[in-house]
Amino acid sequence: MLVPVLIGLIALYALAGVVVALAFVTVGLAAVLPAGTPVTIGARILFLPGATALWPIVLSRWLRSRGPR
Repeated sequence: MLVPVLIGLIALYALAGVVVALAFVTVGLAAVLPAGTPVTIGARILFLPGATALWPIVLSRWLRSRGPR
């Protein structure tokens, strides 16, 4: 009974991670890095797995970077 719930929670975490990571590497990466820093396609691909696994941290830093400076 506990195993299906855990698998569902892990799947939900992974799905949220993929959504946040794809949004981050397409739009948010330039917002977090210093202005004018070029980001290549290869760098975006390298950021994708880490952003997927650590999506709560990535999302909080991304949202904090959009706040007042």
